Amino acid sequence: MKAKLGIAPIAWWNDDLEELSDDVSLEECLRQAGVAGFTGMETGRRFPMDAAVLGPILKTHKMSVCGGWFSGLVLDGDLEEEKQRIAQQMALFKAVNAPCIVYGECARTVQGDRSKPLATKPKLSEDEIKIYARKMTTFGEWCAEQGMPLSYHHHMAAVIETEPELDMFMKHSGEGIPLLFDAGHMAFAGGDVMRVIDKHHKRITHVHTKDVRLDVIDELDRTRESFLDAVVKGAFTVPGDGSLDFASIVGRLASYGYEGWFVVEAEQDPKINPPLAMAKKGHAELVRVMALAGYEVVQ
Repeated sequence: MKAKLGIAPIAWWNDDLEELSDDVSLEECLRQAGVAGFTGMETGRRFPMDAAVLGPILKTHKMSVCGGWFSGLVLDGDLEEEKQRIAQQMALFKAVNAPCIVYGECARTVQGDRSKPLATKPKLSEDEIKIYARKMTTFGEWCAEQGMPLSYHHHMAAVIETEPELDMFMKHSGEGIPLLFDAGHMAFAGGDVMRVIDKHHKRITHVHTKDVRLDVIDELDRTRESFLDAVVKGAFTVPGDGSLDFASIVGRLASYGYEGWFVVEAEQDPKINPPLAMAKKGHAELVRVMALAGYEVVQ
């Protein structure tokens, strides 16, 4: 089995909380990711959305685009408008041979609002999730038909956050909307990360290897503190620096034959946790657990 190792630029510059950002250029970010050993990076706010501009930069640093976030509004939006909103990113990702667009549902979410406590996250009934899941499937099928599939990101403070919410979403959606599995977000939401893999492995097409510091999460007051407050406090980190057992997680994914990208995505304060040092630590841990699971890490 083969795996590729990527990283997200959120360790260098945070798109939701700009004060948690290192003062580095895109080129320096890519250089450091390469030094740490990664061959892929997801996109972020300092990436040009023009393949003619981005392509030569990626080639210089021997880096590929391994995904990237799209702030979707399918829950409350019009599908034709969403198709127009995603068109530029889709064109770029096709041009640079990215594996997928990471779909994050941002309608009603409180993930980017520091004034909204975690406990105020939006909640949907199962009937509402059923309607939403079918709508997402239609959108996902259309994206795949255009040559750029989505991978759906369950996310803290969004409508699909918890394990039961994800189970309902997966039950009512179709294969046209594949799943991004994020161990850190599921652990933060109180879910069983291994059980989620067991239940939904057939739909997993992209993996974020986000670790968590459970001691930080356990001390949060969710009635008063927001998702961004948790980030500032250090809820997230790279594999090998937190509470999750990535040898078991990666091994379980391997047991089901998952092949593809494993992406380190760990937003934290770069002054406290220097991005290059953390990237090196995360890469070393992934290389270790990949070997244990029988993966061949490829470029």
